[in-house]
Amino acid sequence: MTLRPSGLPKARRQLLRHLDDPDSPIRAHTGSANAPGLDTLAASMKAGDLFWVSKDMAALAVHSGAQLAAARWATADRPSPCGLLFWEDGIGHIESAGVEIPVEACAWGPYQGKMLLWLLMSRARLAGEVERIGRYALVMEEIPPLVPVYGAAIPVTNEPLSLAEVDRQLPQTVVAALAAAWLLMQQPLLVDRNQEQADKTTARAYIRDGVPSPEVSVVDLRRQYTPQDRDPDAGTDGRRYRHRWIVGGHWRNQAYGPERSLRRQTWVPSYVKGPEGAPLLSTEKVNVWRR
Repeated sequence: MTLRPSGLPKARRQLLRHLDDPDSPIRAHTGSANAPGLDTLAASMKAGDLFWVSKDMAALAVHSGAQLAAARWATADRPSPCGLLFWEDGIGHIESAGVEIPVEACAWGPYQGKMLLWLLMSRARLAGEVERIGRYALVMEEIPPLVPVYGAAIPVTNEPLSLAEVDRQLPQTVVAALAAAWLLMQQPLLVDRNQEQADKTTARAYIRDGVPSPEVSVVDLRRQYTPQDRDPDAGTDGRRYRHRWIVGGHWRNQAYGPERSLRRQTWVPSYVKGPEGAPLLSTEKVNVWRR
C-alpha cells in the first residue's frame, strides 16, 4: 500500500528517530564514511518541506524529464531549500550489485556548497521485495518507514548542468523527473498544489514536541490537463482505447523576472488522451516508475 499524503509527516518523524539514534541499524551498520551524508539527510529532514506527487503528475514528470537535457540545482530552482518528495507508485529504480532497487522518494538539502540528493524506498516495498525473494527475514522495527538507498552531491552552478554530468550512479530517469517536477511546480496554470494535514496522531506528537504540525504539499495536474473524453471507451477515430497517454508537449526557454531579463525552462503542455480512469502510460518504460 502506497504512503498517503497524511502519512508522510509520520514517516519523516520515524526516519528522523532512526537517523538521530547512533545505535540504530541505519547508523551502526552503514560505516563512518556515510555519516556526513546521513547527518545532512537528518538536518534536511528537520528543516525541509514535504511534497507528495500524484501518479499522473509523476507520469508527466517522467515524460517531460526525458526531453530535459540540463537543469539547475540552486536554492532558487527548488520548491524549497530542503525537502522530501514522495512519488505515488514510485519513480524509477537504482541498480546495485545487479539488483534493481525501487526509488519512491527524493530528499535534498545543502551540502558543502552543493546539493545533496538522497534516493529512498519505502519499508513496505522493501518488505514486499524480500518476501518475493524469500531468502531473508526483516526485523521491521529496526527499519525506518523510508529507507535511504543512495546519496550523491550535485554541483550548484549558475548555468544549467548537463544531466549527463550528474553522478553516474544516480539514475538519469529519476534525476530528470525530479528536475522536471520542480519546473512544473512553478506553473500554476498546469499544476495544482494543495495542502494536506498530518494524521491526527502524528499532529499531536508534533505538538507535544513543541513544534507545529507540518503540512504536505500535494502536487497534481490541473483538471483541464487530465482526460475528459465524453465517450469513456471510444477514440475520435472510432477505435476503443484501454489506456491514456501524453500527446506532445515541449520545453521552452521563457523569460521572467525583472524586465523579463531571466530565463527558465517552461513546459508547454498539449494534452492527455484516452478514457478517464484508464491506466496512464508514459513514453518511458512503465516498469521504470510504476509497480
